[in-house]
Amino acid sequence: MGQSRLQLQTLLEQLMGEEPEDKLRVYFQPPATVQMVYPCIVYARDRADTKFAGNLPYRHTKRYQITVIDRDPDSPIPDKVAALPTCVHDQAFVTDNLNHDVFSLYF
Repeated sequence: MGQSRLQLQTLLEQLMGEEPEDKLRVYFQPPATVQMVYPCIVYARDRADTKFAGNLPYRHTKRYQITVIDRDPDSPIPDKVAALPTCVHDQAFVTDNLNHDVFSLYF
């Protein structure tokens, strides 16, 4: 059984920094109306992995897509996310002068 989404929220907030305003820059499935402040982390449920034994599920782990968005191409935040257990860097791209690093994380 995976950990809760709120535990993931807390973990990502810690990666952003110690200042209270840093913790507000972690967004879970933000609607289009939310005005994001950069740098930030955006994450959403992606899929899940279920392991079976005897045709019955015995382990179900959720996967999240985590995107770090920052104006700084050398931001330390993607490296912090990449260091998390079961985290894989999927891609990097630039849009509107914002650097995006996309990760998959089983949590």
